[in-house]
Amino acid sequence: MRSLDFAPLYRSTVGFDRLLDLPDNGAWADWPPYNIEVKGENDYRITMAIAGFGPEDVEVMQHGSELSLTGQRGSDGQGGQLLHEGLATTFKRIFKLAAHVKVAAANLDKGLLCIDLVREVPEELKPRRVEIKAGAAAEENESKEKINLGKKPKSLAA
Repeated sequence: MRSLDFAPLYRSTVGFDRLLDLPDNGAWADWPPYNIEVKGENDYRITMAIAGFGPEDVEVMQHGSELSLTGQRGSDGQGGQLLHEGLATTFKRIFKLAAHVKVAAANLDKGLLCIDLVREVPEELKPRRVEIKAGAAAEENESKEKINLGKKPKSLAA
């Protein structure tokens, strides 16, 4: 018995899911352009070009390990009819952050949104050096531990 080959049908529909998402994600999936810089061992900066958006038009939200940047620009209010609308009025960009990375500051100047990130690892999670003892000092510590294990705990009523 012959089997049906649906491969040509699947090849012709590739990409339509992305086209349907464009109105929700803004005009282009890769807009606005951005840079990610390493400023120091634990300092990073995301610089994003969002010309035409003001501080009141942009929202920066960190929820756990996800950084969400959303822009919604209102109309200019000039009242004229547009023959071509090429300027973006909305955008949304989501960044996945590593563990213990937090937003330190956000600044919008001359169309560039700069977001400073800092990685703050808690002391208990940082690597620490363990001292290695040898010879008589190691035997002395073992005998003290045996003595402490043999003692009965003091009564709480005392």
